Amino acid sequence: PVPPQVPYQPSSPRQVANALALLRGRAGKTVDLGSGDGRLVLEAHRQGLRPALGYELNPWLLCLANYRAWKAGYHGQVSFLKKDLWKVNLSDCHNVIVFLAPSVKPPLATKLLAELPDDARVVAGRFPFPSWTPSSTLGQGLEQVWAYDMKEVRREAQ
Repeated sequence: PVPPQVPYQPSSPRQVANALALLRGRAGKTVDLGSGDGRLVLEAHRQGLRPALGYELNPWLLCLANYRAWKAGYHGQVSFLKKDLWKVNLSDCHNVIVFLAPSVKPPLATKLLAELPDDARVVAGRFPFPSWTPSSTLGQGLEQVWAYDMKEVRREAQ
């Protein structure tokens, strides 16, 4: 698909806390698709989710994310990569964070269903996946986040 332009809107501290709360107790590779300034990746690493990495196309936001990682003492421990999320293989990801516009969700849902393992969890912020039923949610209004367990999403799709 043509990569839609998604405006940068930093996550609030409450959105970050809610997203990471839905990943608490989990393990495995954690990625943030459209990682912006890196705040979700840094918090994932802080909470023990490793490896933690972000994919971002905006070079200014990549610089900011890398600066924030260095400032936090995580330089070399987290990664921010300039890669198109449509071109990365997500088959080894167990935790995926997605704070993207609603227009991206339907084609992204198809990609995630095709690539993620059954034990993966997807956490969406700001906007839910329209065709998926969340396994849990946290927060209200703009602070709300939704968690989707891929095994359940696949079961429901059949």
